[in-house]
Amino acid sequence: MAEIDLKKTAQEMIRNGTWIFKDGTFYQAFEGGIAGYDGESFIFPDSWGRRERKEAKERLIFILGLDTDLDSFYAEISDSPFAFLVEEFYGLTVPAAPSPYQALVEVIAQQQVSFEFAQRTIRNLVELAGEPVGGIYTFPRPERIASLSEEELKKAKLGYRAGYIKGLTELYLSGKLDLELWDWGVDDAVKYLTKFHGIGKWSAELFLAYGLRKNVYPAGDLGLRRGIAKIFGRSPKEVTEKDVREVIEPYGKWKGLLAFYISCYDRKTELERKFKIQNRRS
Repeated sequence: MAEIDLKKTAQEMIRNGTWIFKDGTFYQAFEGGIAGYDGESFIFPDSWGRRERKEAKERLIFILGLDTDLDSFYAEISDSPFAFLVEEFYGLTVPAAPSPYQALVEVIAQQQVSFEFAQRTIRNLVELAGEPVGGIYTFPRPERIASLSEEELKKAKLGYRAGYIKGLTELYLSGKLDLELWDWGVDDAVKYLTKFHGIGKWSAELFLAYGLRKNVYPAGDLGLRRGIAKIFGRSPKEVTEKDVREVIEPYGKWKGLLAFYISCYDRKTELERKFKIQNRRS
């Protein structure tokens, strides 16, 4: 049975300052303290009661994808052009945000910038508006974000995305933007979300995957298109959103996880390429 590799999964998470991976254990900040998972057992503050422990355990399972059936996924792609990804990322699951609101904010922060830059801006926002808990932070509450001006939010280097985050947060708090789309179909959810200023199709699809664990992927994502291009020996410019869907859709219930593995492969190979370039220059 394929075990979840916590280290690999943590490496693919947004480094936002709300969690740490230390000595084989993943720790996540919650409002009442820090909870962790070491691959076998869950770790909670002694002061927590049964309900707090139960809720934190459920959140950690959700965040880390601990209930992912990796064996079935690996069997599905074993005879495909993507079979090499099994050895490359064995044990990796798709990380998710602790809450739909956090997912929305982090997705908006990733618009039109590199993943590395987006991570820095998200961490800036967390340090600006989150609450410190044992050396890390809780993610900012929507009420806290709404209380800040757009100019204050821009201190996190969010640029125009600060306005989107503030506006969508206010809509969320007023009840005009529903993020609890757990029972919605993907197509209906995308149509609903894209009615709001600041949420395009890419953002809607990524939110549904990252915030609600829907079986969907942002087909127009550059990294995903570039990863498919590398695997099939094509130019990224030649790979369209339609091409991405034609390649990934046949994998049915595993299409979202496959898309994530392809994106991770692209990110890894891009870092290797940049490292080689730097070495040649030095």
